[in-house]
Amino acid sequence: MSFLIRVQLPDSPGTLGAVATALGAIGADILSVDVVERVGGTAIDDLVVELPGGRLPDVLITAAESIEGVEVDAVRPYAGVLDTHRELELVEDVAAEPKNGLAIFTEGVPKIVRAGWALVVGTDSGGAKLAASTAAPNIERLELPFMPLARATVLDGEEPWVPDTWRELGTELAATPLGKPDRVLLVGRPGGPMFRAAEVARLAHLAGIVAVVLPD
Repeated sequence: MSFLIRVQLPDSPGTLGAVATALGAIGADILSVDVVERVGGTAIDDLVVELPGGRLPDVLITAAESIEGVEVDAVRPYAGVLDTHRELELVEDVAAEPKNGLAIFTEGVPKIVRAGWALVVGTDSGGAKLAASTAAPNIERLELPFMPLARATVLDGEEPWVPDTWRELGTELAATPLGKPDRVLLVGRPGGPMFRAAEVARLAHLAGIVAVVLPD
């Protein structure tokens, strides 16, 4: 089974290699590594690993944190391919079919930002769902007290407007305006990890590009 493990580690030569060795010692096969953020001498990396059947994901945490200075932010099951370099392809797909662009964009975003799902909602439609990815929660309408949204941001998943099932799953949330402040792209990560500043900036940049070709 595949897992996405987010680690904080010293941004120094050899540390990531030591983590890889520790994971390999428990039989975990690293499928991909993605640098999320580097700040203040610390690196935030996402690793997709394959764990042999019968092994609990807790062993990933124990192995990674056996390396000095390494902390595991989150571990969650991961289905599919880590595909963080498809921005241009997604923009081209939206531009090719602008009438279906909102649905195409919403389906593609989770693969790029390593989220579990994505929704587009709007206050001009009373908080109604305008588009949703395949794995998105089955809702038709949301209360949106944070709207209108001026800029991309991380949202507090414990706020009263958040559905109970999202809170129970420990869903981390981020949102960005999509072309106008009263239309928002909402992305969720059930079980985490939290969205980092670099990821929110990436989400905002992508939404800003796509909004140019989306119909109003």
